[in-house]
Amino acid sequence: MRTRTLGDVRVGAVGFGTMPLSIEGRPDEARAVATVHAALDAGVTLLDTADSYHPPGGAPGEGELLVARALASYGGRTDGVLVATKGGRGRTADGGWTVDGRPAHLRQAAEDSARRLGGTPIGLYQLHKPDPAVPYAESLGAIRELLDAGTVRLAGISNVDGERILLAREILGDRLVSVQNRYSPAVRESEAELRLCAELGIAFMPWSPLGGISRSSLDGTSALEEDPEFGGFHRVARERGVSPQRVALAWLLSRSETVLPIPGASRPETVRDSAAAAELMISPEELSRLVVQ
Repeated sequence: MRTRTLGDVRVGAVGFGTMPLSIEGRPDEARAVATVHAALDAGVTLLDTADSYHPPGGAPGEGELLVARALASYGGRTDGVLVATKGGRGRTADGGWTVDGRPAHLRQAAEDSARRLGGTPIGLYQLHKPDPAVPYAESLGAIRELLDAGTVRLAGISNVDGERILLAREILGDRLVSVQNRYSPAVRESEAELRLCAELGIAFMPWSPLGGISRSSLDGTSALEEDPEFGGFHRVARERGVSPQRVALAWLLSRSETVLPIPGASRPETVRDSAAAAELMISPEELSRLVVQ
């Protein structure tokens, strides 16, 4: 697989967002582990999780423990795999999401995550979301302390605007290597943040990167009708004999050399299809047909 950089680390150009394996609607353990193994077999070397990826009523860190078990049971090499996790969010019993950016919470959360993932340092630790009740600089200060202590090797931030990216760069320096925002053909609000990351040389990791694109034919008949606004993705996919998701991920990769999408999956077939996007080269003519206004 082609690679891209996270600080001084090179990873596969398409990562794997493991959230679907550990929240509501998750597959059974065998299929979840098989999906992680399929991703690794396909050349994926970036696995993204979070301590809050668990069902309502579940225990924090269930997703991290699943990733750790999948890596431990994998038959191939895993020394080149970078596990990214996040702290600063939680779940409520009714399925809602909370945010907690207090420095003491983040320090404890990172230590707990490191234990679940098999020890320090955590490859990439990301501040999951700004807490409106805590000055962002204070939350970032906790991340800096974790870096200085060796609990965390590299740092990232998520769900942020340009002002917070620049503040994080000021506080964390070159150890800030990633920004994880929602971005897809249908959701383009982070266009300015994508450009800023490209200017700064920081990886931009879109979450929910397939918004606007119906499910792949690999999933059988889609319950979602083809959206005329994104018909170009489907037409190019049909011409290429691939899924529209693969075309969408290839389009994302074309946006900037710093873009590193992390599509989710809950089946081996789907994660293999996503990984194959790293090798799908979209021509300028095809890209012109994929322009989303």
